[in-house]
Amino acid sequence: MKILVTGTAGFIGSHLALKLLARGDEIIGLDNINDYYDQSVKFGRLERAGIAQESIVFNKLIQSSLHVNYRFIKLNLEDKAGLEALFATEKFDAVCNLAAQAGVRYSLTNPDAYIQSNIVGFMNILECCRHFGVKNLCYASSSSVYGSNEKLPFSTSDNVDHPISLYAASKKSNELMAHTYSHLFGLQTTGLRFFTVYGPWGRPDMALFLFTKAAIEGKAIDVFNNGEMLRDFTYIDDIIEGVVRVIDSPAKSYKIYNIGNNNPVKLMDFIEAIEKKLGKTIEKNFLPLQAGDVPSTYADVSDLVEDLGYKPSTPIQEGIDKFVDWYREFFNV
Repeated sequence: MKILVTGTAGFIGSHLALKLLARGDEIIGLDNINDYYDQSVKFGRLERAGIAQESIVFNKLIQSSLHVNYRFIKLNLEDKAGLEALFATEKFDAVCNLAAQAGVRYSLTNPDAYIQSNIVGFMNILECCRHFGVKNLCYASSSSVYGSNEKLPFSTSDNVDHPISLYAASKKSNELMAHTYSHLFGLQTTGLRFFTVYGPWGRPDMALFLFTKAAIEGKAIDVFNNGEMLRDFTYIDDIIEGVVRVIDSPAKSYKIYNIGNNNPVKLMDFIEAIEKKLGKTIEKNFLPLQAGDVPSTYADVSDLVEDLGYKPSTPIQEGIDKFVDWYREFFNV
């Protein structure tokens, strides 16, 4: 297939592009490479796929030096004209939209970024799929949509009308917008509620990256909600396998899946696993629960198992070990 993958300088998108290329798909990668976090990690992900930093020019397709079937374009999803020109020229078989302004806490201080990227940008994706004949659209949602829901595990049949961050609200909006386009225009849309993704090439604003960096540098870490957090940490390879299966088996109309490990881990156990890998104790600052955060996440993946025959399974220690090995190599520490 010829597939547009947005967010390919990002954590999940970069892994997905390489996975699809390895099996023979033709990929157009898209990202605006913003400065929300350390751009060296973003450029490192692109260089891993054969896209040299010095070759990148806004709104120009760049050919990978490593993969004959991979081209990359630096473009904002908010640039409707640029996106329309890309769709008109390339005629995609499928689109996987992973580009978004991420982060719960950042949405408290920079709300406009979420409206522009996650709402306006996603609207442009939907409109381009509609007008240029792309029926197969999958897109990133988030476990954050469950908000203050106290019922565990989180099921896609649960009410998610009470988000507690603008980031979560933007992702819930994406699901509603996709449903409308499925109903009105026959788009096959599949939303993927990711649960705390971690692993090599991960985001510098996520806990594993922050904790590992602090520990190696001999600094203390901030542990929110006094450590009383429960997270369904999901290893990147498991996420990618789920996404690929969704691309290959699109919803007949509209569908939402949880992609999580279905095995929540206590935050203190997560930190202990990092300490075990590093062979050192990490100093901790215990703090209250932060605005926008939820104390627990836990994915019900029964639909994923029933429809696609897949269930994430990577043990937390194995995933953390691989991340720390990558971190030491990438930052030469």
